[in-house]
Parts: sequence; C-alpha cells; structure tokens
Amino acid sequence: MPINTAVATDNWSHYRRLRDGGHREFVEKDRRCRDFAAGRHWNSKDLQALKEQGRPALTINKILSTLGTVSGEQIKNRVEVVFRPTAGAQDAVAEALSKVWMQIAQNNQLSWKRSDVFWDGIVAGRGFYDARIDFSDSMMGEVRVSQLNPKNVLIDPEAESYDPDEWNEVILTKWMTWEDIAALYNRKDAELLKNMRGEGLEGYGVDTWEEKDCFASGQLGHMPYYPAYTETDDPLLRNIRVVERQYRKFTKQLHFVDVQNGDTRPIPENWDENRISALLQKYGGQMGVTEQPTKRIRWTVSAGPVVLHDEWSPFEHFTVVPYFPYFFHGETIGIVEGLIDPSELLNKTLSQELHVINTSANSGWVVEEGSITNMSMQELEARGATTGLVMEYKKGAQPPQKIQPNQVPTGLDRVSYKAEEFIKTISNISDSMQGFDREDVAAKAIMAKQQAGSVNLVKMFDNLERTDWLLARNVLSLVQNYYTEPRLLNITHDDFRQEQEQVAINQPDPTTGEITNDLTMGEYDIVISSSPYRASMEDSQFEQAVALRQLGVQIDDSVLIENSRLLRRAEIVKQINDARNSPEAQEQQQLQQRAQLADIAVKESKAQKTQVDAQMNMVKAQRLASGADDAAALQNNQSKAQLEADKAQIELARLQAELELKQQELEMKRQEGQQKLALQQAKDEQDSQRRNFELRARQEAEDAQREEEAAAERLALLNQSFNNDEDENT
Repeated sequence: MPINTAVATDNWSHYRRLRDGGHREFVEKDRRCRDFAAGRHWNSKDLQALKEQGRPALTINKILSTLGTVSGEQIKNRVEVVFRPTAGAQDAVAEALSKVWMQIAQNNQLSWKRSDVFWDGIVAGRGFYDARIDFSDSMMGEVRVSQLNPKNVLIDPEAESYDPDEWNEVILTKWMTWEDIAALYNRKDAELLKNMRGEGLEGYGVDTWEEKDCFASGQLGHMPYYPAYTETDDPLLRNIRVVERQYRKFTKQLHFVDVQNGDTRPIPENWDENRISALLQKYGGQMGVTEQPTKRIRWTVSAGPVVLHDEWSPFEHFTVVPYFPYFFHGETIGIVEGLIDPSELLNKTLSQELHVINTSANSGWVVEEGSITNMSMQELEARGATTGLVMEYKKGAQPPQKIQPNQVPTGLDRVSYKAEEFIKTISNISDSMQGFDREDVAAKAIMAKQQAGSVNLVKMFDNLERTDWLLARNVLSLVQNYYTEPRLLNITHDDFRQEQEQVAINQPDPTTGEITNDLTMGEYDIVISSSPYRASMEDSQFEQAVALRQLGVQIDDSVLIENSRLLRRAEIVKQINDARNSPEAQEQQQLQQRAQLADIAVKESKAQKTQVDAQMNMVKAQRLASGADDAAALQNNQSKAQLEADKAQIELARLQAELELKQQELEMKRQEGQQKLALQQAKDEQDSQRRNFELRARQEAEDAQREEEAAAERLALLNQSFNNDEDENT
C-alpha cells in the first residue's frame, strides 16, 4: 500500500499509548524476572564495587529449581479437548471436530508450545499464543498456532478481563527485515522502507527502552525504532519495527439467522453471493440473512509512515490468546517477581558469611618494626595466611602477634535459613514436592505433602485450562470459517500402538446430496479435561492391573503389557494376539472348551443320579409306611404287583442315569486322548525342529572349523614362502 500518513500516524499513536500505558513497566519487570530465573542476580555496579573491595558475590539460584518443579507439575498433566454438540449440531460432526483438533495440535506441536507459554507465564506473569490461518503449506489454509514473546504483545490498558473478546484492541510488534516485509506483504513497500534515509520518519520516534530477544541479545543491545540504512548494512538485520494493531470498530455486517431460535452468526467477508445462496438453499426456509450493526475487528499494519495492511480482519476473534497465572482486574502476577527479594537476601547473606570466613583466615599481624629476619613486610602480607608458615624474629624483640579476627555475627546463618524458607513459602514449593524430604519421613506422609502442595498450584493450572478453552474457541471459529472444502486429515493416535487414522470432512454424498461431517454448521460446547502424563498414568494403571490380578480378577495379559513400560509393547501384544488366533491355538481352545463341557456334563449326570436315588428311597419309605398302616387291608396280589412295578420303574431310571454317566465318561476320556495326542504331536514337531536346528548348527560349526583350519594352513604356507624368499634374498 502507498504511504498513508494519517493511518500510519494513528497506528503509531495507539502504539505509543499502549506502550506508555503500562507495557513499558511490564517489559522492565519481565527483564528483571528473566534475569533472576537465569541466575543473573547482581547488577554490574554492585559486582564492580564488591570486586574492588575484594568481597565475594555468590549467586545461589533457587528460583530455577522452583520453576522446574512447577513446570514439571504442568508437564505431568496433559490437556484433552473434546467438542460436544448443542444447537443444530450432530454427534458425528462433534466427534470429527475433536479429531480435527487432534490433527491441528499434532501439526503445531501444541504440547510443547503449551509448556513454553506456561513457562513465560510463571516467569513474568504473561504468556501468549497466536492462532491464525496460514497459507504457506496449503492453498486451502491451515490453522497455525505459535508462541508469542510477551514483550511484543501490548494489551489495551483499559481492559480488565481475562478474555480478549472483551478487549478493545491489542498490538503485536516485532523486528523484521525488508526482505521479510517483501515476502509477507509486498515488495514495493519493502523497497520503499529499504531506501529511506530518515526522510518522512519525523514523529515516529525511537524505542531505546527495549532490546531484542535473541541468542545474541547481549551483543546487539538496544535497537532504535527505525534506523537509516547504509550501503554496508546486512540485509538480514532485523531493524524495522512493524506495528500490527487489531482493534474493534462498529460497522454493519451480514449475518445468518436461524428462523426457529433466532441465533445469528456473522457471514465471513470472503463469502460471495453464490456461496451464501447455496447455503440458504441447502437449509430451505430454516435460515435467512440479515444486516445488523456489530463490532468487527479492524487489522492495520504499519512500519514508519508506510501502511502495509489496512483491512477488516477475516477472523471473529483477536489472534492473541493470553495466559496469566494469577489475574485480577488487569493485574498479572507470576512466580518469580515474589522470589526476587528472598533471593537477593539469600545471596547477600551467604556472601557476607563467606567474607567473614575469608577475613578470619587472614586477619593480619602485629609486628615490631625490624623484628622479622627471614622475610619482608610485603612477603608477610602475601604469605601470612599460608599453612606451615615459619617466622623468625630477632632475639629480644617482641614476637609477632596475629590479630584476633572478627567473629561471625550471631544469627547470620539464621537469616540465610529464613531466606530459603521464604522462597519455599512464597512459591508454594516444599521439599516434598522437590523430592528433598528427609530419609526418615514415611512414604505415605511424603505423598500426602505432595498432594497438599499440588493444591497450592491449582489456581495457575485452572487459568491454564481457561487459556486452553479460549484457544479451542478461536480454533473452532477458524475451522468453521476456513475448513469448508473436502479434506482428508491424517491423525496419529496418542497410544502405545501409534495407529494412524484418516478423517474425511466436508465430503459430499453423491447419492443423497448431503455433506458428511459438515464442520461449517452447528454450535458446540468445549470440554477441557486434564489427564496425567502418559508415563505416570501407565505406571499407575500397571500397578492397579497387577493388584487386581493378584485379587483374582481375570485381567488379560495384553492389558498388563499395554500399561507396562516395556519397549516394543505393540509388537509383543501383536505376537500374543497372533499366537491366540493361530489354528493350533484355536484347536487347543476348542479342546479345552470341550473338556470343560464334558466335565460339566459328568457333574450334571452325577447330580441327576443322586436325585434319582433320593426319589427311589423316598418311594420305598412311602410304600413301607403305607404297608405298615394298611397291612391288614392291603393283602391282595394287586397291591404287591403295583409295588413291584414301581420298584422296577425306579430301577430302570437309575440304570439309564448310570448308562448316560458312563457314556459321558467315555466321551470325555476319548477327548482327553485326542487332546494328549495333539499335544504329543506338537511336542514331537517341536523336538524335530529343535533337532534339525541343532544338526544345522553343528554342521555349520564343523564347516567353520574346517574353513578355519584351511585358512591356518594357507597362512602357514604363505609364511613359509615368505621365509624362503627372505633366505634367497639374503
């Protein structure tokens, strides 16, 4: 774009307002917190003064280990984002969206970026993501999530909310080369900036208050806002400050309207009339279009007087997503700023203790003038504290006397102890959380202390999940507005098998005309849940599985292997499954099942025989009782015949039960014989394979021995020939 002094000046004035409205103070705090985290606790003036006085300046960096413990707690708990359908959405599409999120997270290495943003937050109180659509790798566009330097993000000074949707503006500033500007924007503007020699730069000032963050930041030092180029300048030097401002502005915009419930959604700027009409036809009379006033995001980018970009933002949200460990009404607090004073107290106290010890080792001498004969005063001053010093003085003179050194002030060691305790108390990181508890403390007590210490960090992790929700919301908006074409996304599942899956989205069905996994429509809730780090979770799962197995719960072997820490677990599980699915294993399982069925049949037959015997005994008892009561009345042959018939029927039932039992026992023995025969055949086959392997190994060993003997003979012949040649030469 050509030079637009009005837009560029307005952009620069807003940049100065945000810079001077609190961001300058944050940059100073950020620099100081980073110095203390990196172990740079002394300023140059104090170090020089101590060096001139010969006093030590110790640096005991307790802050870095504290930050490492907090960061370790964050890394142990990974986040999982799941989308749930609400209005006008389907379960299948919500599941597809969850998988799209997995693909975006893997493509952007989001787990590592999350740890880096968390680290920025706990060090200085602010960490930032940047989520936008990138067209460098795909013409269809991909969601790109990056980490921002907190120094380069200027927040609206009037904002007091955690959510950027409630901010009026945000500015991103960065140093760029003119070639970067040519690649990202256009070459004409880049050439214009390159050829400027100070003309037209009046009123844009310099930023000497900020130094560049890079590997050589100490050598580069402070950079001006926009220096004049010379012919000898390195074209790769990033010395052009680009100001990227995103701000809200009232305007009218087209919206889709759901006729049934009245919900509205803004229509993206890049949608033409044909695309809008196609969507309206798809949903019939259920959806309409209306124009209404709304706050839209304006996107203006400038460098000096040159306006590089000034259009409506294609996104519904600011690209910036913040993380604040502790936040209340615009105030952001990290961990390090509260540890600066205790760290300075610890360093100064320990340095003073060391100074007292050093002075006590060489406190000086009181010597009579001319009394020492074996050394001069300069030599005594240099060697006076040497171990085994021999000093000779004149006869009759006063012997040299060592000056009594100052005693270590009482309570000085207690001050250093208190400083360490202050660091633990302020950071909420105890010895138990760092693994430095005493050896005599019980394991259960240590675990209880660690859990209690984790509770003290809940607020920071709760805000981190809030940031995860904001990032998922912005990514969902980007996906629904820009993932509109049919795509195939590859996902690698985060399990021990690392299986890959292809997810098809926005795929038209030629038979019905509907679109499968249409991500553009519907509203979704975002569910954020934390899960332990996989290594820790696997250890816990393995221990629980082993405990259940010991209690008698039938847990499959593959479950134990999946949750173990064995290498190549997937191959081991695959081998077990292949062995189970082999014909021999299936036949073995069938034999075992048949044996179990036969055993059950035998037990049922025995139970039936027992029941028949009991019934026969009952009938006998009834007949005997009946005969005893009516002996006088029942003496005819018909009653006796009936009794004999009943006895015969009972005996026949008993014989039939015994016959069935014998048949089942014979069948079971036959199956056992077949099973033993199959096992014997398998064993014979294994023995045959083993004998063949041993025979081949023995033959190979004999062949190797013969080759070795032949090689030895050839070597002997060569040596003999060589000796003969030497004799002839001699």
